[in-house]
Amino acid sequence: MQETVYHLKTYQGHYGDKIGAKSLIKIDLARGCGFCFGVREAIKKAQKAANDYGDVQMLGDIVHNEHVVQDLAKKGIHVVENLDAVDSSRPLLLRAHGTEKAIVAAAAERNLFTIDATCPLVLDIHKEIKELEAERRTIFIIGDHDHDEVRGIQSQVDKATVLSSPKEAEAIPRLKKAGVVSQSTQAMENFTAIVAILAEKIHDLRVVNTICHPTRQNQTEIKRIAAENELVIVIGSQTSANSKRLREVAAAINPRSYQVENAAELQPQWFENVQSVGISAGASTPDSQIQELIARIRQIDEARLST
Repeated sequence: MQETVYHLKTYQGHYGDKIGAKSLIKIDLARGCGFCFGVREAIKKAQKAANDYGDVQMLGDIVHNEHVVQDLAKKGIHVVENLDAVDSSRPLLLRAHGTEKAIVAAAAERNLFTIDATCPLVLDIHKEIKELEAERRTIFIIGDHDHDEVRGIQSQVDKATVLSSPKEAEAIPRLKKAGVVSQSTQAMENFTAIVAILAEKIHDLRVVNTICHPTRQNQTEIKRIAAENELVIVIGSQTSANSKRLREVAAAINPRSYQVENAAELQPQWFENVQSVGISAGASTPDSQIQELIARIRQIDEARLST
């Protein structure tokens, strides 16, 4: 029996310890997976607000991860669905994905005390789309229809059309002047394919690639681990668009790619005759869930070896 070598790689340095168990499965953890900078900062702001003010309200889920939302609720940070449900005596936290412009304005009109936890990279997209509008361009957003972040971006200008696929881009008529931004967590392949179609239809096309660096790194890493390992597990909420996208990218390379919301959803049969597993995680998946996933894979492997 050989000893497992766990390749726990991340530039953030949270998984640097080797796990010295006797096992046949090698675990290859994608570098930089899990919480991105924007999510970490949003959660820090939420926790600080709870420490400073006691109970805090969040306008919708701060990130797309039920575990994180439930953990924050235990600390006095609770979700409200709309401004009518807000208690004006308590702070209101604006979530990491960004908030629609009209909602922010309405909160100001009511003199609500707001704490903006919007990811700085999303705020950069808000700035870019306003510049495209100032240039009098027809505006397109490459992103998922009805996603929280996309609605926030779209609300920054008078009119913007969301394109989620090359098929939708094919339906766009020829135009003289247009501009493009992207949802921060879009797949690069989808972004490139849509831009290529628009470039054939639009004489003066200005493209601002607003896919964020953590997303680009995660997509590069998921391709690597999908190619180099027999099995791929992505851990992330089913409400998380970027988690779903990671699994889709992996599955295009390795059909044995699965998405789970937590370690309990792992199926022992997935690991039959498997010697290497690649793991990635969505940008709103906490470190604790990744470690629980690794521990559960060890349990499955040890049980398999003992039979």
